[in-house]
Formats: sequence, structure tokens, C-alpha cells
Amino acid sequence: MGTINEKLETYGLKKVLNYLDSNPQENVPKVIGWLRKFDRDGLYTNTYNMIDSFMKDPDNNWNRLISSLYTDIDDSVRRKTFENFLINSAILGSQRKNKLVEKYDCNIPWAILMDPTSACNLHCIGCWAAEYGNKLNLSYETLDDIIRQGKEMGTYMYIFSGGEPLVRKDDIIKLCEKHNDCEFLAFTNATLIDEKFADDMLRVKNFVPAISIEGYEEETDFRRGKGTYQSVIRAMNLLKKKKLPFGASLCYTSKNAETIGSEAYFDHLIDLGCKFAWIFTYMPVGVDAKPELMATAKQRKFMYDQVRKFRATKPLFTMDFWNDGEYVNGCIAGGRQYLHINANGDIEPCAFIHYADCNIHNKTLLEAYRSPLFMQYRRNQPFNHNQLRPCPLLDNPGRLSQIVKKSGADSTDLIHPEDVEQLSAKCIDAAKAWAPVAQDLWDNSEGRERADWKAQKEADSKAKTRSKVESKTGVRVP
Repeated sequence: MGTINEKLETYGLKKVLNYLDSNPQENVPKVIGWLRKFDRDGLYTNTYNMIDSFMKDPDNNWNRLISSLYTDIDDSVRRKTFENFLINSAILGSQRKNKLVEKYDCNIPWAILMDPTSACNLHCIGCWAAEYGNKLNLSYETLDDIIRQGKEMGTYMYIFSGGEPLVRKDDIIKLCEKHNDCEFLAFTNATLIDEKFADDMLRVKNFVPAISIEGYEEETDFRRGKGTYQSVIRAMNLLKKKKLPFGASLCYTSKNAETIGSEAYFDHLIDLGCKFAWIFTYMPVGVDAKPELMATAKQRKFMYDQVRKFRATKPLFTMDFWNDGEYVNGCIAGGRQYLHINANGDIEPCAFIHYADCNIHNKTLLEAYRSPLFMQYRRNQPFNHNQLRPCPLLDNPGRLSQIVKKSGADSTDLIHPEDVEQLSAKCIDAAKAWAPVAQDLWDNSEGRERADWKAQKEADSKAKTRSKVESKTGVRVP
């Protein structure tokens, strides 16, 4: 698959990545220089500039994180991850995707989140998946076809959720084998990770778990059941021993935000061997939702501040899917960067938005991307000029109601269909409380940008003055 030019680019880029292994500290900046040549659309210029700067400082936390990938991760797994993530997804996939976005005027996602099954071996408090039991499953053939369609449009990142996706671990490994040009991740409770599965991960090289953990033992077992925390620790220790990459999936709630956002906890995740942390806030989705678990505005700001502080100091890649809206221009759902296909085949704009107007069993991915629901997302994104209020449900409740009604989408909850107005109503108080906090943060952020601009202008003016003085007098001005 792929054009002649894509194959030639792939060959060249693989050679470049292999070059890293001999001396990553010295060669990463050189490789970045080569990668820039392939980034014709300038999509990653800021990223490349950032990497260039921190690789010059051996004490920089990002430098330490990259260095740890060469000491802590199996060489062949690291090479395959870099190849799939950097070459196939970030460069070649993005080029293909961008051409089709322009051609069809629709969102095409960077990643597809899909549920192999609704089955789960746990019953976590406030989780909608527990309602479905083991009733729903996507066949191996359907999962395989989703990936085939996705690759044709430039999507090389696939994320499994559920239910507990590792209930289908044999099929997941088969998919990793067949589509070894893709990178696969999974949100998993980790209780089904054993020696054999870890060996399978080491063999296929393109599967990375994001392990759900709610804090320490008390917080994790409160929501996920007694003994779950110890199962998570055993799984992490096993993966670390086999030099396999993994990260944490953290959901902060009113009960655990202070724990998850603490410096001690970030250090704990690093000590366990996590290389990344995906951070979510609790959403009151489903009839059994517990609105009292929603984080307060004070707790959400606490997470905003803590993540930014530790992102600049800790060797752990973090992404807060609500509070990082300013970096990704607001909401990334609706196929803009990702979408969700549930275990019934419903193609939903987001894992937390259980409404659809297409099903993978009777529509292609491209038809879904051009459907009324997904086009409503495209036409309305971003949902707020303040990108610290990115979500059409949690931060701007009326926006989701408008989208669902205009598109004619239906609830995908088969047991207790949820009226979008009732769902949105659960978020109104949280949205009102967060709005002034977000506005203050947003204004200050813009203020810092203006201050930085003024400081740079002043520095440029002083440098220009010094240059003029030195040229006239021949005396160096300090």
C-alpha cells in the first residue's frame, strides 16, 4: 500500500531512525533536521524547535525522557514504535489525510478509538460500560476492515477501549500482527496482563497499554474494586521487567484530584516505569452516572496548574484532554483528531458523546465523516473562543444539544437511551462554575503572550541599539 513516493520516503526515514541508535544524544538533533524536510506542511515545526532546544540540555526533563527510551525500552520495540508513530502516522499519514480533508471538506481523524467488546471483568463506580455486560462485540473482521479503511485515509493510530479490551486479547494481537505498520494502544485495567500477553507484546512490538489507575490503593480500589491496585502494580512491574513501554490513564474526580495532581504521585508513576499519562476528568454519562464525582472548578484549576508545572520538570509525557484545549485549538472529537466506534458499531464523535447517525455495519468511515453529525462538529469547532472551555458537553452544554438535534442523531445507549437535554443538564452547574476560572486563565495566558512579545520587541530594540553603537565606536557594549 502507498504510492512510490511514500515508499521512497518511508525507506529514507527508516534509515534516519536507525541512525539514532548509535548515539541518540548526538544524533537526535541531526535527525530532527532531516525530518523537517519531510514536514512539507509545517505541521510539526514547533515540535521540532522544542526538541532541538531541550536536546542541548542534558538535565532537561524532556531530554531525560527521550534518553530513558533508549535505556528502559527494548530496542526493537522502540524502533517499531518510532517507525509507526513518527513515519507512518505523523508524516506520511498526515500528508495523505490532509489531501483528503481538502478534497472532501470533512474531518479525518489522526486516531480511531474503538471498543472490541462491551464485556469487562470489573464494575467500576460511575462507568457506563458496566450496563452492557458482554452483550456487544465487534468481530475480528469488522475491526480489521475499520483499520483497512482508516489506513487508506491516513489513519495509523488505533486505540482500544471498552468494556475491557483485553477480554479480546487474542484478536488484538492478531490485528497488531496483520497491521504492523500501525501503532495500537489500549485503555485497560491491566488485570488481564500476564506473562504470555507481555511476551506477545514483545513479539508484535506495536501495542502499548495505557493502564487505568485512580491514585494509590485506596483511591483505585474505591472506584475499581478491592485488589485492583495490586493487580495494576503487578502488571506494571512485569512490563517494566520486559522493557515494554506503557503509561497511565488517570481520571480525576472530586474524590482523587488532589492525589492525582500531587508531585509525589507524578514521581510515583515515573518510578513505576510510566512513560506517559493521559488525564481525563469524570463525565456524568449514562443512567448510572454519579454527578457528585465531577471535579469542582477549583480541582480542575489545580490539575491545570500541576500538569503544566510537572510537564516542565518531570520526565513524563502528559496530556490533559480538557485542560490542554489551548494547544490543540479546542475540541479534538468528531473526527477532527479522533472519533469513537462502540462495540455495537455506532460511530460516535467522542467516547463521552453517546449519539450517532451512522453505524460501521452499514456505512463506510468516509460516509460517517461526511454525515450530518460529523459535519455539524466540523462546522462548529472550536465550540468556544476560550479554548480552555473546549467541550460541547461539559463546558458549553447547549452546544451539544444543538448539534444532536440539527443532525438528527440518536442515543446509542441501548439499555437506557439518554435525552441530550437531560445529559447536558447534569453539566450546567459545572460549566457555570468553570467559566470564570477559565476566562481568568485564558486572559492571563494571552497576557503572558503579549508580555513575551513586548519583551522580545524591547530586547530586539536594545540589540539594534547596541549594534549601532558598536559599529560607530568600535567598542563592545555589554
